[in-house]
Amino acid sequence: MIRVLLRVSSPALRAGLQALLSTDETIKVVAAPDALDEESEADVVITSASRISFFNSGTSFGTNVTDSASSAAILLLGEEQPNLQEMKRMTRVWGILPTDSSAEELTAAIHALSQGLIVGPPSLLFESENEPLERGPLTDRESEVLGLLAKGLANKQIAVALGISEHTVKFHVSSIYAKLNVTNRTEAVREGLRGGWIAL
Repeated sequence: MIRVLLRVSSPALRAGLQALLSTDETIKVVAAPDALDEESEADVVITSASRISFFNSGTSFGTNVTDSASSAAILLLGEEQPNLQEMKRMTRVWGILPTDSSAEELTAAIHALSQGLIVGPPSLLFESENEPLERGPLTDRESEVLGLLAKGLANKQIAVALGISEHTVKFHVSSIYAKLNVTNRTEAVREGLRGGWIAL
């Protein structure tokens, strides 16, 4: 079970997040947004990007998000782009998503963060938007399939999304497993994120 603490000030946003997270039985919201003493019980803390003042000031991350020492991963929701170098210096696992992310994107991000992975758009995770992402051993089609696996889609759904047969999807999945030296979807997504072949 992944324990999630919602540290957002808007009641509407908090209610919306709770509704989205309720679609995943492996995720449990553990406390209200202002329960600072509960953060040590959380695996992932979701907070608003606008509350992180170090974006512009360089202030310590820990003193803005929480007053307690915690190893919980941090998921920022918002459109503001943080300073990448500041983010990289953080001791915690972190991620950032826009506030209009789907339930699939949100839950996939939480699962990735709980496994120690960094989550965010390529423009944030990589030094330059103009530099092509290193795709390693995967073909463009395999990267597409892996990206859909990361969103939790089944083979049949991937086939519909890409306009290919389910048999072809199975072929691509098998090829991805072999190239990444993994045996299941969770491991494939983890290696894909670590290698920069996909980004949530």
